[in-house]
Amino acid sequence: MTTLRILRAGPLTTLQDAGRPGHLRHGISAAGPMDRAAFRRTGAWLGGAGATAIEFTTAGLGLRVEGGAVGCALDGGQFTLRRNGETLAWPARLHLEDGDVVDIAPGPAGNYGYLRLGREIDVPLVLGSRATSLVSRLGGLEGRELRAGDVLHLGDAVAPLPALHPRATPAGAGPVRVLWGLHADLFEAGVRRRFIEETFLVSPRIDRMGARLEDQAGVFAGAQILSLVSDAVVPGDIQILGDGTPIVLMRDHQPTGGYPRIATVIDADLDRMAQLRPGAHVRFAPVTLAEAHAALRGGAAP
Repeated sequence: MTTLRILRAGPLTTLQDAGRPGHLRHGISAAGPMDRAAFRRTGAWLGGAGATAIEFTTAGLGLRVEGGAVGCALDGGQFTLRRNGETLAWPARLHLEDGDVVDIAPGPAGNYGYLRLGREIDVPLVLGSRATSLVSRLGGLEGRELRAGDVLHLGDAVAPLPALHPRATPAGAGPVRVLWGLHADLFEAGVRRRFIEETFLVSPRIDRMGARLEDQAGVFAGAQILSLVSDAVVPGDIQILGDGTPIVLMRDHQPTGGYPRIATVIDADLDRMAQLRPGAHVRFAPVTLAEAHAALRGGAAP
């Protein structure tokens, strides 16, 4: 039986498939890849890919193939990749033999990368998905992060498909596009104007639940932040916490929130938002719903 032995795993390294939507009413977020486009590219490049990927973070990943051979593809962010000590180009498609050691180290950009295999990772389906929800402790390997010493068993080879590696659409350096949120009108016009004029800083407090931003310009310093009756939230919602801190909700967000949401990052820009490292500057630009739909259909960059 072919297995992967985890030699090293950075924080928040998990197993992720396309996620389990439809369970927020039970308090369970959809989970799934933080950068969905990169996740899809690994599958397209490999051709016959298992539905589940290893999602790793800036601290990287080390693993050894044991008991057989397997194909894999890697993409997402920018990382340094080595096989048996030899540095390889990133992103990559590899054929790994028994005993091969893969080491992924931090690169110059991005928070999340993906490794998908020509076999399915043999972990149970939970509510129709193998995605790890760290908050709910469901899916993946025992509902937790991967760690050194874990062994992942691989199933039969997936039927091959034509392999194609679509290159990432350049993310661009423009503002992250947003729709005005449900509670935008609770903020004064001057606060809304400064929200789209000023630059925020991605703080070190980022994880799969959300990314906190530093409001160095004091956009929300004088705003009256209301505590509202909790209602449903979605990935990309920008909540303004009681102390004025903006937080962009991500894939493992809580099901409801009681803070006002000034805006929501559009779906086409949410992958880019997830890949912004701590210290990165970010600005927001409002778009219409029609423009958001067009960007999603065409993958248009700002």
